[in-house]
Amino acid sequence: MTRQCGECQLCCKLLPMKAGQDRITSKTAEVLMESGLAKPAEFDGMLRDFDKPAGARCPHQRHHKGCGVYARRPFSCRVWNCRWLAGDDAADLSRPDRVHYVIDIMPDVIRVSQEGEPPIDVPAIQVWVDPAYPDAHRDPALRAWLLRRAETEGAVALIRYDERRAFVLMPPTMTADGEWIEARSNLQQMDRDDMLQNPDQWRPRTAISAT
Repeated sequence: MTRQCGECQLCCKLLPMKAGQDRITSKTAEVLMESGLAKPAEFDGMLRDFDKPAGARCPHQRHHKGCGVYARRPFSCRVWNCRWLAGDDAADLSRPDRVHYVIDIMPDVIRVSQEGEPPIDVPAIQVWVDPAYPDAHRDPALRAWLLRRAETEGAVALIRYDERRAFVLMPPTMTADGEWIEARSNLQQMDRDDMLQNPDQWRPRTAISAT
């Protein structure tokens, strides 16, 4: 990575964390150490994942200083990253705190159902938008980046304001009129025990509001 967070702490505010998701196996610990994300001694003092809703400032944030517990940060913080920081393909995008959105490096998937047709699973790029700037997803640079992802990966964007407020942004390559479409109806959050679990086994949890 050639970029640095600098004073940006937007991910620490926008993304949620849930207690109990930090299941660290011996293999996971080995991978973390081999990749330089952790040292052996850190596992003794590593903080456990805790409940923090999307849009709420992390209690460990320090203004203009970053994370106050970085050396002991929880497992979820260690394995997560934003695409602006880690992806060379995002070189033309501005730093997240300047454009008010964070592109999640973790993908998701949406299931598209049309009457009379079998459902189709489509990869989705999660973009967490600061609710104080609800139109940040209309950034021309972001739209151009998402269009490239649609052309190369067949991906749509899942614009998220928090855990429950979201909508699907369909790129021109996937719409009948060649325009961006904000699909804001019939969205439902699904529970799954494993990111690789068969989508047919996902369990409906709650409806997602588009506003």
